[in-house]
Amino acid sequence: MNTPLIALLLLAAAPPPQKAKELAAQKQWEELYLAYAAASPSDYEEAQRPGVAGPLLKGCEALLAEDAVMAYSLGERAVAFQQTAGALRCLAKSALKTDQRASAEEALRKGLEHFPKDGAFGLELGRLLLQDEDTTAAIATLEKVPAKAKESKEARKLIQNARAKMAEAGAARGEVERLERRLNGEEDTRNAKGTQGDGEVRTASLSYESGVTKDGMRVRANRRFSIRYFNNDRDFGQRAEYEGQVAAALEDAYEFTLRTLGRARERQLEVVLYSRDEFRSHMGAVVAAQIAGLYLNDAIRMNDSAQMTPQNRATLVHEYVHAALDEICPQGGRALPRWLNEGLAEYLEWRFQKLDGPSRALRDKMRSDAKLGLLPTMAEMNSKALVNQRNVAVAYATSAMAVQELIRQGGMEKLLGFIQSVNGAATFESALQAAYDKDFAGLDKAVHTALSGR
Repeated sequence: MNTPLIALLLLAAAPPPQKAKELAAQKQWEELYLAYAAASPSDYEEAQRPGVAGPLLKGCEALLAEDAVMAYSLGERAVAFQQTAGALRCLAKSALKTDQRASAEEALRKGLEHFPKDGAFGLELGRLLLQDEDTTAAIATLEKVPAKAKESKEARKLIQNARAKMAEAGAARGEVERLERRLNGEEDTRNAKGTQGDGEVRTASLSYESGVTKDGMRVRANRRFSIRYFNNDRDFGQRAEYEGQVAAALEDAYEFTLRTLGRARERQLEVVLYSRDEFRSHMGAVVAAQIAGLYLNDAIRMNDSAQMTPQNRATLVHEYVHAALDEICPQGGRALPRWLNEGLAEYLEWRFQKLDGPSRALRDKMRSDAKLGLLPTMAEMNSKALVNQRNVAVAYATSAMAVQELIRQGGMEKLLGFIQSVNGAATFESALQAAYDKDFAGLDKAVHTALSGR
């Protein structure tokens, strides 16, 4: 690199467009960027700006494969001088290569707005939205790809796949709601002595005892948990190892929740562990494809848990929090707003995984949604199931961030006391206002502020 040349270029307030062409012709891309990094487009006549933007775009395209970071820097300056379709495309591509999804989405949206006949913007933005599982928005975006554009064939294919996925997701949501109605509508089957049917092992001890039900499920239980699973041809040693892993994971969930939340469940909790095929057989194929685990009718039901993976352990923590809230809240967990119930479980799952919040990609998606006014609100999630929100992952993460803000304001002990004082969702917002001086809109604002990093 020519140091005197760089110094000279940086000292020049507004290098002439001809200098950009010269540096591009010599493929001195870093010098080109440094020369125009601090230059303001307003320092140039409008007719001169394309003379700077063109060489910058040429550098972005030249470096896209080998140096995406510099390509992004050059593309960003090219767009600043002139928002051409090529500059916006290169900026979006380099943003994706450098894991800047929000910037890529912003560039693609600008391209779609200013160059609607260019099918690349609708197609690539639609792909991003599908990756974010924002199927409704993806279809609406892909439908904007012009029929005569070369990208239209691929766009139609993606639309068909997205609609099929929407139908499957809708069926899954309906099946989950059906299960909730059926299971929550049943009377408690436990008898006066506290037994729960054939094969149940009752003990007041923390030591585990074993048994087998008439339908072939093995049961291992202590005072806190009753673990049920099918044998699946495990020999004695394999059963002992598996049961030990599950018991350890559940005890971890108990200890972690007690330590973090300040309360744990006192009554024995039934935990049913299914393989992927077993869960599909019992809950249906559509539900099995959508759900890692659920807490219903006083029991945790785990999908694909033939092995105790790190993700299964985290899911057990999430569902255990629901089970604890069901006991802590005077009217049961369903008396809490959906965002609070799911948000607290998601937040504790983050903490268990030693995470500060959502993944970078999900946070970028949430920031983008916040700017567009698409982030779900507490009022929308007050009673509506999160699985029915436009983007389920965003809804869960938004709820968890709302809980995180309450904890930052008053601590976990205050939140626990607040949950214990809840007497029904109808008066919840007024109770929230009294306890935290925030209504739903105020909590929405706190989440937006946290996302913006202010």
